[in-house]
Amino acid sequence: MGNGQHRRLPLWSGVPQGSVLGPVLFLIFINDKDLGIVNWILKFADDTKIFSKISNTASSNTLQDDLTKLVQWSHDWQMEFNIQKCKVMHTGHSNSGYKYLMDNQYLQEVSDKKDLGIMITSDLKSAAQVVEACKKANRALGMISRTIKYNSKSVLLSLYKTLVRPHLEYCTPVWSPHYARDKHMLKKVQHRFTRMVPGMKELPYKSKLKLLGLWTLEERRNRADLLEMFKMLTGKSSVKFESLFERSTLEKKYSISY
Repeated sequence: MGNGQHRRLPLWSGVPQGSVLGPVLFLIFINDKDLGIVNWILKFADDTKIFSKISNTASSNTLQDDLTKLVQWSHDWQMEFNIQKCKVMHTGHSNSGYKYLMDNQYLQEVSDKKDLGIMITSDLKSAAQVVEACKKANRALGMISRTIKYNSKSVLLSLYKTLVRPHLEYCTPVWSPHYARDKHMLKKVQHRFTRMVPGMKELPYKSKLKLLGLWTLEERRNRADLLEMFKMLTGKSSVKFESLFERSTLEKKYSISY
């Protein structure tokens, strides 16, 4: 209202935005969302994922019951789900592809979906993520090529490490490619960068990397995998080592010091 006058209105749900306590209050607000849920559920900020192994009609009905509970929670706390943005993805060759509803609306079925910056596909392969990463990295390289006139080795190297390579390495322990064509597509981006450095266009790729002090992208991905493994083994990751790997039963004992 004008003239410096303010009008107070009752607020029945939600948390104040832009405050220091806002994120904490929001987590408290949604903390009970998974009460009574039978299947696995993941919550990240305002994003919710629920998933289950569906082997028959009974397990499908259980998942539908969980969706109904989530909808009821959203009605009770006046924080409605945007049903148009809620999707279903079926994985596995023998998946029956059951239909699911939220608030009496059938959910759209998709074969790929971006989740926290990673392209997830129904075949669980990394090709879509590789394409997406290369597009972003090549756009960044194009911007550098068009706008940077002082293209010394040190300047270009700093820009590459800051603006380009992070797109190629984001969360690679989750989607690290194993197909040669995907690895080659990522390699082409770094190869393109090395050709932009003055005086290096005609040199062999490995010679360029040595002169620039760069590792291959595959070496970088292997390093990221080893770091993630180390975190699991030493309890620094929320992902339990035993949930993904089985310890060797060999007699030799190894110790980790850090």
